Amino acid sequence: MHTRGGSSGSLEEGKTPYVRIINHPNRPLPLRLLQFFLLLLGLGILFSFLSLYASRYLKVETEVSVVHSRFQPCAREPNTIESWIRTPSNLLHHMNDDELFWRASFVPQIQQFPFKRSPKIAFMFLTRGPLPMAPLWEKFFDGNDKLYSIYIHSLPSYQPDFPPSSVFYGRQIPSQVAEWGMMSMCDAERRLLANALLDISNEWFVLLSEACIPIQNFSIVYRYISRSRYSFMGSFDDPGPYGRGRYDEKMSPEVNLTDWRKGSQWFEVNRKLAVDIVEDSLYYPKFEKFCRPACYVDEHYFPTMLSIKSPHLLANRSLTWVDWSRGGAHPAAFGKDDITHEFFKNIFDGEPCFYNNQPTSLCFLFARKFAPSALDKLVANSTLFFGF
Repeated sequence: MHTRGGSSGSLEEGKTPYVRIINHPNRPLPLRLLQFFLLLLGLGILFSFLSLYASRYLKVETEVSVVHSRFQPCAREPNTIESWIRTPSNLLHHMNDDELFWRASFVPQIQQFPFKRSPKIAFMFLTRGPLPMAPLWEKFFDGNDKLYSIYIHSLPSYQPDFPPSSVFYGRQIPSQVAEWGMMSMCDAERRLLANALLDISNEWFVLLSEACIPIQNFSIVYRYISRSRYSFMGSFDDPGPYGRGRYDEKMSPEVNLTDWRKGSQWFEVNRKLAVDIVEDSLYYPKFEKFCRPACYVDEHYFPTMLSIKSPHLLANRSLTWVDWSRGGAHPAAFGKDDITHEFFKNIFDGEPCFYNNQPTSLCFLFARKFAPSALDKLVANSTLFFGF
């Protein structure tokens, strides 16, 4: 019994060391493996963070380099004189009138230009829609590209259809409705002047209608305007009911009765007077409020304002011939049957006028009012009648 018991005990005792021998060496292995895996995981995470940071840094560096290389010329452009004197390639913009007039009122204080400048005449067409006399004007402008620019103010609903080859293509400015005899008509004229002033090369500004035609060739027109000491705007004191009779005493003290003037709507002004018209905020409110039909503001606002501010710069006459001999609120209109050599000879041989304080027979460069039916005859005889 003892031996068996001892045997049994030995077996029992032998089991215990066996179990301990097998289990003890294997217990540390999972812990070491876990530590190893954790170490690998930590290194992986660290590497991932480093890679991510490096890639972002490199990406930002690349993007900054690309952006810098792409836009570097634009950043330098405002520092060049070309950016200030370049002719606007597109007349369409998103400025309202206040913004436009403010921008157009900038005036250089140094009169000597530090660059080569070819002074231009801005031809400003105030229309309702089409320009029926466009083919005649095309002949007039031909070959003089660097000496003129064109601006068109029409009803905002009108979509022009000039071909790309036309001098009128793309020359329409942002426009608003203009009503005859109302301040909105003067607003349209100021809008034309302001847009034309954005081109630093425009020195003289001529207002025309769709019914106007040139009656001299371009060379004569350019010399006549560019060599004149004065701007051509009618500004006279009419003591009658259609002159002083339209004055309202509420316009004083800015405008007194003795200041009140009347003149033709169709004018030519130099750059200085164009800026005066655009920047005006003193006389505008008075005319807007107190000159309403039967006071027709387009006949009085500019002539009165400029005769107060710069009377020494006005020739007090218009360059546009108009026939008021038939009476009424509108001048005579002329169609196909009126277009004869004798008709224009009477205009050219009319009463003399003064040019640079000297008498001359050359008084008019433009004429109105011509109906579309007159176009074909005018174009066919333009060389005979006008020399172009």
